[in-house]
Amino acid sequence: MSEVDAARLKARLAVVEEHVKCENRHDLAGLMATFGADARYDDEPWQDHRLGLEGVRSYYTELLASLPDLTIEIRHRHVASDAIVLEVTIRGTHLGIWRGGMPATGRRVEFPLCGIFTFDAQDRLAGERIYYDRGTVMRQLGLFHEPEGRLGRLVTALSHPLTMARAFLYSSDRSRPDHED
Repeated sequence: MSEVDAARLKARLAVVEEHVKCENRHDLAGLMATFGADARYDDEPWQDHRLGLEGVRSYYTELLASLPDLTIEIRHRHVASDAIVLEVTIRGTHLGIWRGGMPATGRRVEFPLCGIFTFDAQDRLAGERIYYDRGTVMRQLGLFHEPEGRLGRLVTALSHPLTMARAFLYSSDRSRPDHED
């Protein structure tokens, strides 16, 4: 690796570090300043893809409103020539509307997340793509229950007939001669 390459990677890492500092300060303007003009944000567990600076801004506006005490702790950094990957721990309290209508639960969340940061020609963030276990978040919010527990067994028992009925209707619809795929 040449000195120029090392300097460029160091500058990119500094952009990502500033980005996380702005997230922790809830500094939306500073956060947005780390992105380039053609920014994108991909929350893969929800298949939520935001394009352009306004799309990215809307994602962060919703996130910071739903978790007003959001903190991000960096656990590991992985630097490559085309991307920087962070392994982090997310913490916060669900105190605002999330995902377009889920009311606040008042519950704390803490979960691991992997973020992949890519860069534009000016070494600003071109994109941020995140991966995490959506089930863990939903369980911590009290909206998902493992089937091994009492409540989980109850929810499974109540929803199982509905799931089976939907599966039956789906399969019977697909077996009709006039059904087209």
